[in-house]
Amino acid sequence: QVRMVESGGGVVQAGGSLRLSCEASERTFSLDAMAWFRQAPGKGRGFIARISWNAANTVYADSVKGRFTISRDNAKNTVYLQMNGLKHEDTAVYYCAQDRGSAYLPTSRDAYSYWGQGTRVTVSS
Repeated sequence: QVRMVESGGGVVQAGGSLRLSCEASERTFSLDAMAWFRQAPGKGRGFIARISWNAANTVYADSVKGRFTISRDNAKNTVYLQMNGLKHEDTAVYYCAQDRGSAYLPTSRDAYSYWGQGTRVTVSS
């Protein structure tokens, strides 16, 4: 059974930083693109960032571009999300996701086969 475990969430003041981690058990991790999504209270789950299997390509939502950085360590089966300059509107549950290969747009939830359980980030203003 595939397991993906996020960590690093918490409460932080506006302007602060957090680093999220997601460790995956899937043996094909090093071959798959990975992404982060988030779901704010009362809203749907939206795309944040994506990284290719070899970290050569990254894509970000406009709302986080220049503040968040996605990275990965294939030797540790782990993907990271460094979040700087946090704003109140970044408050959400953050999910990592693994793309086993699909025809869907990379920013679509449908492109991802495996999901973590989520880690909560709260930014106090």
